[in-house]
Amino acid sequence: MTMTDPIADMLTRIRNALKARGEEVSMPSSKMKVAIAKILKDEGYIKSYQEIPDNKQGILKIELKWGPSGEKVITALKKVSTPGRRVYCGREDIPVVIGGLGITILSTSRGILTGVQAKRINVGGEVICNIW
Repeated sequence: MTMTDPIADMLTRIRNALKARGEEVSMPSSKMKVAIAKILKDEGYIKSYQEIPDNKQGILKIELKWGPSGEKVITALKKVSTPGRRVYCGREDIPVVIGGLGITILSTSRGILTGVQAKRINVGGEVICNIW
């Protein structure tokens, strides 16, 4: 079976683990997935992530974060660009998620960035996903 959208697969695995109240989730690793996991860690949406080498492409293990009374820290993950419909935005048009309570993750010429970081350095790019 061929996977046409590995980032959508990553977001779906995280969404399913949250729904099952799991502590961690594993998936095949890639540079883009690691960059997204790093943003999620830096923004406080996950506890940690770890790259585990194997004889293939490696495994990315993400440890999920829960609130003090067991509530989800990540409420929703929404994939914006798909292989059939790419969504791009200029530096002035970077979307704001839920009035600034969530984050937009962009693929820019400077790498994978949040919407706030992209605005700060004046770059636009492809909108990968929104998280809140």
